Amino acid sequence: MELGLRNKVAVITGASHGIGRAVALELAAESCDLAICARGLEALEETRREVLAKGVRCEAMPVDVTDASQIAQLFERVTAVFGRLDILVNNAGRARGGRFADLTDEDFISDYQVKVLAQVRCVRAALPLLEKSPAPRIINVNAIVGRVIQSGLLATATHRAACFALNKGLAIELAPKGILVNSVNIGFVLTNQWGASRRHNLPPGKSLEELADEHARGRGTALGRAGRPEEVAAVIAFLASGRASFVTGSSIDIGGGQGAHI
Repeated sequence: MELGLRNKVAVITGASHGIGRAVALELAAESCDLAICARGLEALEETRREVLAKGVRCEAMPVDVTDASQIAQLFERVTAVFGRLDILVNNAGRARGGRFADLTDEDFISDYQVKVLAQVRCVRAALPLLEKSPAPRIINVNAIVGRVIQSGLLATATHRAACFALNKGLAIELAPKGILVNSVNIGFVLTNQWGASRRHNLPPGKSLEELADEHARGRGTALGRAGRPEEVAAVIAFLASGRASFVTGSSIDIGGGQGAHI
């Protein structure tokens, strides 16, 4: 399917591994130019090399999305190199584990910074460029845990729920400017981050994929398996395209049927 993304420019945060990397490769395959960022430059450069091999332009910057000055520098570089921006994918984030009794004020603040405030700051910095695009898109990567509370993920659940409200509010406020804002909410997806902590302790005769699928079933995933980053990336590419021109304010679960919510 032709998505019409050729020569568009996208910014993807958290693009060195997992879902962010998969999104970068998916958009590059659609001939979209990219600016990618993450905290670790080495892995980010590897993603950049894979993107460049697809024949598109790609800028890579080490950025900590909890630092407003680094976010500002990222979008200054996008302006200098590309002079435009059509798509912002807010993907950077990490889960802050812990039950209420174990979480300090600092834990809550740190989690809020990387989830809610990072999205706020990236959108604010991107707006001057997005307002000039003929088909601007903002896609926020969130998590189903904001709807279905899981033990040991209270801070994450609290702030992902806040991200859902932010997503809807932005969609309403930015609609008059033609900027479409949507959220994709992941369930259990097999990423490098999850795999790295378990790869060296696999039960005999069991692959990482099999272990991930068991974990997904334990979380109540109806399809009985873990998702793959490429499956998330495909939905994000659709939302970034002209095929989704009447979709805004949506919050789309990509979790294989995880959760009993409506």
